[in-house]
Amino acid sequence: MTDTTNATDLDAEDRKIVTLARSARARNGVPEGAAVRDETGRTYVAGTVALESLKLSALQTAVAMAVASGATSLEAAAIVSAAETPSGEDRAAVRDLGGPETPVFLAGPDGTLRARVTAG
Repeated sequence: MTDTTNATDLDAEDRKIVTLARSARARNGVPEGAAVRDETGRTYVAGTVALESLKLSALQTAVAMAVASGATSLEAAAIVSAAETPSGEDRAAVRDLGGPETPVFLAGPDGTLRARVTAG
């Protein structure tokens, strides 16, 4: 289900991961930026990986960073992208670590919240 409320409707911690995702996209000049927050409140920020031998979305990269750092669960995820909806692969990566009810926020390049869905 998609909810297109304003980013200002998000709590401070959720606004923070949207801002971090937007910053990663701009700083790295990549198509997408993403951030996730783990069960302890730590955040992991990433951009799209597009190597000849390895291609990962920004959100897949952020989830992989969380797992590699010892996270056992996710509280929330955010993507900043020109896409209209989070991809099934991105939602699956979040679901694998956070479960089906983990919120995934999608914002446009300007930071405007476009969608709020669950990983399930």
